[in-house]
Amino acid sequence: MGQKQEENYVPPKWPRVTKFVLSACAATVAEIVTFPLDLTKTRLQIQGEAALCKHADGGSGQMVYRGMMRTAVGIVREEGPLKLWQGATPAIYRHIVYSGVRMVAYEQLRDSVLGRNEDTSFPFWKAVVGGMVAGALGQFMASPTDLVKVQMQMEGRRRLEGKPPRVHGVYHAFLKIVSEGGIRGLWAGWVPNVQRAALVNLGDLTTYDTVKHFLLRNTPLEDNSLCHALASTCSGLVAATMGTPADVVKTRIMNQPRDANSRGLLYKSSIDCLIQSVKGEGLKSLYKGFLPTWMRMAPWSMTFWLTFEQIRRAIGINSF
Repeated sequence: MGQKQEENYVPPKWPRVTKFVLSACAATVAEIVTFPLDLTKTRLQIQGEAALCKHADGGSGQMVYRGMMRTAVGIVREEGPLKLWQGATPAIYRHIVYSGVRMVAYEQLRDSVLGRNEDTSFPFWKAVVGGMVAGALGQFMASPTDLVKVQMQMEGRRRLEGKPPRVHGVYHAFLKIVSEGGIRGLWAGWVPNVQRAALVNLGDLTTYDTVKHFLLRNTPLEDNSLCHALASTCSGLVAATMGTPADVVKTRIMNQPRDANSRGLLYKSSIDCLIQSVKGEGLKSLYKGFLPTWMRMAPWSMTFWLTFEQIRRAIGINSF
């Protein structure tokens, strides 16, 4: 049955705006469900940051949290359970733009620009190119909201450390960034952001599309929730493995203090951040927060793809 569906595949002709809205809806559901894991991951990546500790207190910083569960429990005890969703609003804004753009871009690249083979299969190298290009484009468009999200996620920790709050909400965060660095300031850290998104979508979009259609062509599985769940499980693991080092660099660059010209005070570039992190904390620092990253990406990927595929089916759009 699955093989027959694969052979009779016809690229959907629905308007791109419809697909954008469907992608945004599915991403919103996935983001709300898994956001506490994203907050935990961000705190883990920032804690113990040698350069930031030296800048803040002369090198005597301490790591308060150790491990994912203790970090999450610490946030609940010290800041309250609702703080697990601090920064969720800009995160949802980000995914409306990011997921909407990347999904529409990938499908357009796959079905029209790069093109399928005569047997409707999509070569792996084309899936790699399509996934990386779509992810990079989506993240570049959504980079301002990602910057706001990261800064808001760290506000609870700053207050507990006795530091003055940097932002008081999404709108204030945007205004503060623009007033300090101009419109350009909204794209601070966009390079590691885009690099990470390209790698993550190499793992997510490319893996999901490749594994799903491989299963349909070569196994008795039909194009149903079981097939989607298996493909999304693979995509979440590969995305976490590919994206964690770039995610660590991205988070540290976006969270660093900046001067009046919006230049970072700790790192000159993503390469400089990479080198300082490895020198100060070793290679393992590049996979700091891998477990919560993977534990977030796995349920996020499964929630997103299952929701996305079901919404498409419900309104009559062909399976992805």
